[in-house]
Amino acid sequence: MKQIWLQIGLMGILGWVSFHPSAAAQSRPGDSVADIDPAMLEVTSVSELTDVQPSDWAYQALESLIRRYGALTGYPDRRFRGNRTLSRDEFAAALYAFLQKIQQQVATDRGAIVLEQEDILTLKRLQAQYKVALPELANRLTDLETRTLNLQGRQFSPTTKLQGQAILAFTGGSAAGTTVVARTRLDWLTNFTPKSRLVVQLETGNNGLDAIGLAHQDGTNLLGTTGLLADGGGLDYTAVGSTVILRRLSYTFMPLPDLAITAGPQILPRDFIDRNSYANNSAVDFSSSFFVNNPLIVQNRIDRPGGAGAALVWKPSQSPFTFRALYAAANANLPTGNGGLLGGNQYQGSAEVEYRMHPAIAIRLQYTNANIDQTRINAGGINGEWAMTRKMGLFGRYGFGTYQGFNNLLGTNLDLSVQTWAIGVGFRDIGIPGTIAGIAIGQPLIENQLGNATQTNYEVFYNLFLSDTVSLTPTLSIVTHPNNRAGTTIWQGTVRTVFSF
Repeated sequence: MKQIWLQIGLMGILGWVSFHPSAAAQSRPGDSVADIDPAMLEVTSVSELTDVQPSDWAYQALESLIRRYGALTGYPDRRFRGNRTLSRDEFAAALYAFLQKIQQQVATDRGAIVLEQEDILTLKRLQAQYKVALPELANRLTDLETRTLNLQGRQFSPTTKLQGQAILAFTGGSAAGTTVVARTRLDWLTNFTPKSRLVVQLETGNNGLDAIGLAHQDGTNLLGTTGLLADGGGLDYTAVGSTVILRRLSYTFMPLPDLAITAGPQILPRDFIDRNSYANNSAVDFSSSFFVNNPLIVQNRIDRPGGAGAALVWKPSQSPFTFRALYAAANANLPTGNGGLLGGNQYQGSAEVEYRMHPAIAIRLQYTNANIDQTRINAGGINGEWAMTRKMGLFGRYGFGTYQGFNNLLGTNLDLSVQTWAIGVGFRDIGIPGTIAGIAIGQPLIENQLGNATQTNYEVFYNLFLSDTVSLTPTLSIVTHPNNRAGTTIWQGTVRTVFSF
């Protein structure tokens, strides 16, 4: 009788896990091919929080159950990691695997097991404590299976697939009427081996501008989305021309298990450095080009057009550190002196060290050396994120550096000591399961000798996923003192619609 009740109870638990609605945020199509893991070593999500310590009762209870009943959790060496802190989702995965294994053994006529009454109560207590994490895990597994089938349906061959993304944004604001900004990208991805990938991306748009972009172009555009000194502008997907261009072209391979190298005639610094779980993808989170990246570390005069070069990502096994470096040169097709791969007036070299001190906390230290329009730039930066709870996290960026030399586009000699900062909060599952939201504030370029004020950017957004392929995001953006000129404040409202196919 005890065995019958146990079987009924376990099947009830697993049935509830499989079909209960989940409030978990799911992985979404990204702004760039980098979100498909171009370096193959990136782990960008730190949203799973509330660690389970080996000293916690739940940890010890599950370890004891696994040891007594031999229900292994699927680790390659067939052992439960009894001396390592687990994230809440990792623990839920182990608990889920244990329940599945027990169910299989209970349902088998031969070799069926009988649990003690005390262990049944322990399972009920574990199930009650993790009743949110368990269905989230099951839902993600179901979503992963669906996405895998969708990806397979888009493949031209077992090694090649085609995917795309279209952004259609209705935007309007101060001193500007309502307009439409559009951008479309088509990605061709070919995996020659499990450890190599060719990325080709085409891009086109409608050359649309938003109210913030128009304000920055009123005079010399220093800090707009296409700014000459730094990217501190409005919508990241504005000013994309109507002709089809080659946006990305690169080849990634892994000569060692923990080292990925990318090279090509068209790479973007933003794909490899200054990543952030909360503010890095203008098709999913913040739309402002300023909140996408640190404007001193990722130079938009290189990043926006792209450049020839190489990048590497090294993540030593079992280490909390990740090392990244890149070199990219715009105008690399020109002779050295005018452009050129190893010189000229448009290049950037950057290095970054990431330290993940905790599954919920990451710190990235950065350095960039660049030559933009004959102006020498040296900058350091820090990028941090802290997932405080399962539904909320903090993020921030800070940079400092110098601009020195005669700028041939501005026609003036620069000797600037600059700073930049941005800070914000990211949310998920606010009001509606699966939503993403955020609010941020920052100043793109602080310099007393540049203008008579300091530009400040604000943004708040709420991203609602209507389906796996369509999202709708209302956004409010404010920019005060555009281009560090006093007296002007731009208010802008945008409704961003993203179609993934």
